Amino acid sequence: MDTRHLETFAAVVDTGSFTKAATVLRCSQPTVTTRIKALEQSVGMALLERLPNEVKLTAAGCTLLRYARDILALSDEAQVALTSDRPVAGRLDIGTVESVMTYRLLPLVEYMYRRYSNVRISMHASNCGETMSQLRDGRLDCVFFVDVVARRRDLDVEVLCPEPLVLVGGPDHLLVGRPDVSDDEVRSATLIRAETGANYHDQFERLFGAGNPDERARVLDLDSIDMAKRSVAAGLGLALLPEIAVEEELAAGELHRIDWSAPFHVFTQLAWRRGSGSHATLRALVTAAVQVVNEQSEAQA
Repeated sequence: MDTRHLETFAAVVDTGSFTKAATVLRCSQPTVTTRIKALEQSVGMALLERLPNEVKLTAAGCTLLRYARDILALSDEAQVALTSDRPVAGRLDIGTVESVMTYRLLPLVEYMYRRYSNVRISMHASNCGETMSQLRDGRLDCVFFVDVVARRRDLDVEVLCPEPLVLVGGPDHLLVGRPDVSDDEVRSATLIRAETGANYHDQFERLFGAGNPDERARVLDLDSIDMAKRSVAAGLGLALLPEIAVEEELAAGELHRIDWSAPFHVFTQLAWRRGSGSHATLRALVTAAVQVVNEQSEAQA
């Protein structure tokens, strides 16, 4: 397959149109059309469905897109390696959830920045389900997330560290200071969701009947850790958060730990598409992530 054809194919998918892809690639629209037709002829099947107002991937196109992005990334890496004294170079598009990006990844970014001057890192914060989808279709190179440990289809996963969760309330909340808080007492409180799509929230809410409006507590969906912490401090409800995200507020007395523990354990993890781990830049990131997060965890112990 011609890499120009794969690049054009990816550009059409990303922009959603042949015209926009031509603008991005700085070529004519007929050139884009010719390259797509040549690619479809080479694989023997249609890759894109041309609709009046959009372009959609066929089933074959969805399959090829993942490989096309890997091939293009590897081609870029090879080009950089041939023209650079450093073997580790290129761009990494990294997906993550807010809690990991804010409280875990800054030391890793700093490490990569200082050690690998030819590596460009782009962070994208979103909910766990969306980042996993973007990882599988090739828009992201890897994803940091917080969840229980489980096998994941088509992905390799490195478990980096346990991520203790803590239920917190404001100084004047009725459950603050009460020993052995029960599930029923937590269920009766307003719950504040800080990260939409975070799997630990899904498990937490299932525990308290999130699927049954008659049984579950009121839920405020704020989708912001900072806003959730401020709302909890103001007495609006309780929030379940990674302990690392509330250490300063707990120490300052702005938030208080509720004497209740989640019946499940989650871990900060790093995932990448199976088979893409041979890329030197991604290997360097995985190695650095293990080292940096281990050092961070030891310092907090």
